[in-house]
Amino acid sequence: MINSLQLLAPVLLAETSASNIIKPLGHHELLLLLLQLSLLLLASRGLGELMRRVSLPPVVGELLAGVLLGPSIFGLVLPAVQAAVFPKSQTQSDLLSAISWLGVLFLLIVTGLETDLNLIVRKGRTALVISLGGIIVPFITGLSLGWVLPDDFLANPSQRFVFSLFIATAMSISAVPVIAKVLMDLQLIRRDIGQVTLAAGMTDDTLGWILLSVVSGLATSGTFDLRAVVGSISGAVIFLGVAFTLGRTVVDRLLRWVDNTIGGATASLSIVLILALGMAALTHSLGIEAALGAFVLGILAGQSRRFSREAGHILEVVTAGFLAPIFFASAGLKVNLVQLLVPQTFIIGLVVLAVACVGKFVGAYIGSRVGGLSHWEGLAIGSGMNARGAMEIIVATIGLSLGVLNQSMYSIIVMVAIVTSLMAPPLLRWTLSNVVIGEEEAQRLQREEHESQSFIKQIRRILMPTSGGANVQLAAQLVSYLGQQNEIEVTALYALDRKPPQRREERKAAIARDNQSEIALNAVLSAMNLPENSILQSKVESGRTKAEVILNEARKGYDLIVMGASEQKQRRGIVFNMLVDQVVQEAPCATLVVKSHLTAAQGEIYQIQLQTIRHILVPTAGSEYSRNAIELASTIAAQTGALVSLIHVVTPSQSDYALYDQPLEPARDIAYQVVKNQAQIGELLGAKVMFKILEGKSPERTVLEYAQAEEVDLIVLGTNIRIMTGRVFFGHRVDTILNNAECPVALLSMQ
Repeated sequence: MINSLQLLAPVLLAETSASNIIKPLGHHELLLLLLQLSLLLLASRGLGELMRRVSLPPVVGELLAGVLLGPSIFGLVLPAVQAAVFPKSQTQSDLLSAISWLGVLFLLIVTGLETDLNLIVRKGRTALVISLGGIIVPFITGLSLGWVLPDDFLANPSQRFVFSLFIATAMSISAVPVIAKVLMDLQLIRRDIGQVTLAAGMTDDTLGWILLSVVSGLATSGTFDLRAVVGSISGAVIFLGVAFTLGRTVVDRLLRWVDNTIGGATASLSIVLILALGMAALTHSLGIEAALGAFVLGILAGQSRRFSREAGHILEVVTAGFLAPIFFASAGLKVNLVQLLVPQTFIIGLVVLAVACVGKFVGAYIGSRVGGLSHWEGLAIGSGMNARGAMEIIVATIGLSLGVLNQSMYSIIVMVAIVTSLMAPPLLRWTLSNVVIGEEEAQRLQREEHESQSFIKQIRRILMPTSGGANVQLAAQLVSYLGQQNEIEVTALYALDRKPPQRREERKAAIARDNQSEIALNAVLSAMNLPENSILQSKVESGRTKAEVILNEARKGYDLIVMGASEQKQRRGIVFNMLVDQVVQEAPCATLVVKSHLTAAQGEIYQIQLQTIRHILVPTAGSEYSRNAIELASTIAAQTGALVSLIHVVTPSQSDYALYDQPLEPARDIAYQVVKNQAQIGELLGAKVMFKILEGKSPERTVLEYAQAEEVDLIVLGTNIRIMTGRVFFGHRVDTILNNAECPVALLSMQ
């Protein structure tokens, strides 16, 4: 063996000669990269916060940071130091560019997560018309400008046609990352105008990058390649068509599989980044912009019910705090303001800037008006789409590398990109201040604001452990009403506390239990009537104890555990039974326990009828737990047509109110305002709500008497968990209502 290796050694050494070895990143290159990132992040975040303090979006400061650290200021004051930190080295430039491109992609993923595809579809015609206007007019004005510019600004005067096409493309393109960042900074991304601007900007950019690929091919070959043009256009259309049909299903299933198999925000974030980078590579290989693939994946992930909102928040923090500032700051590094101070260059620069702004403003404004938008909305769209940002810098860089642009024209185009990006925020702020929010948009924004703070609207995954009894069947009926308003995924779980059977007798018993599990699961599945967009699945799991099985499953990212109150209590001093109490006590999320008051023999499973719910009672003390209960009751009422009664019981106390002639008035006034505000929550969810202030020495007895007198069909209680002597305790009032109510009770508890 040793002899064989000795014989092979010369061959192996020959194949691994110095010319074939890939060297690691050099010490000096890595040192410079780390120093560059540190300085860029310091300057961009520092100036960004300064801009925030003067009521400008941070992106303005982030763009200026690059100019500050570039040859214009840092290079002018300390040229040797600036050249040492930011050397004109292709390798060093490529390293920084790679990180900048990550900033572009991450920013567009975050933008996609915030994009309302349904709203864009509704505004699709408007967005397309705006985009066409924003492409055609600046392209014509840019093409005309290219024909009349002096030869001094052409790298090769004999290729004026190609030069003119490059100028036209640079004038036509918009910077979606800059637009998105400005809209997010100004908190406008959820507005109709923000979504339309994004949609128009993405369409504009897609067409612009197709134009760029055509012009680049023309500059390289010197001939017009019709096949390349058709290939780029068809590639973009096919990609978008497949992405929003088959791709949506694939992304949703992948996210669901990862969530089921691994779970957690980290896994969700990883799979989204893998898919985003893969789709970016795909679109880049098709000859269209890589950023388009990342943006589309962000939209698809944002629509999935299984994408972790925590993962989205982490991604947004990393992007806003690191990658986006690096991207914007690095865009300004190549601007040399000194070159632009040469009189002829300065004048030509102003002309190019004017043509760029007028062409984009006029084109987007005309498109907006044709698309049915108002005067001020058209100006706002023009202000947003006028931002060119680093996308135009990329166009300029390509033109410089292909020998179409010289250094002077390159600096002018980069200057246009920076100036138009700086113009966008104040112009958007000014124009949008004159845009009147329509009633429909105001209602949508109010609804979205409510939903962002709503407990019930955040529920996407529900776990239903079941033994098939009447209580859990009623719980399943209530879950069906939730599914009519939320796109939910329900998992019915039958838990077994056993090990795999070994002996013949054990296998027979196991078969019987398996039959029991099938009956129990079917009882729950039959009780649910979910819409087609909901997902309903069942599973049987075994473990050391039933509680362990349920809790292990619950830790896989569920938002709510729904259980029946169990048929029999096994010990005094517990609220439901030991299993339910343990799950409620240790649950990683909210729990809903339903007590139906429909009795059955122990161990018997029968299908209950659909329970009629005409009147729902929610006792409230104004707490967050009461608010969650009101949301649950109102969601059920919106589907059943039931009346929701909110009651607050004022307990008279002579010691508290002895100084008042009317001792209950202060307490009544406070209670009235609290309950009135909470009634509006139910109305926003589509329920008919009434509220009353009652007086009673025992609040729980007053609630029970009211429920009996008004023939209430369901009481919904909201509470938090308290642990006493190792068991779950909700308070004496909740216990009294649970044990003495003559109608079903649903107890919603939070950790």
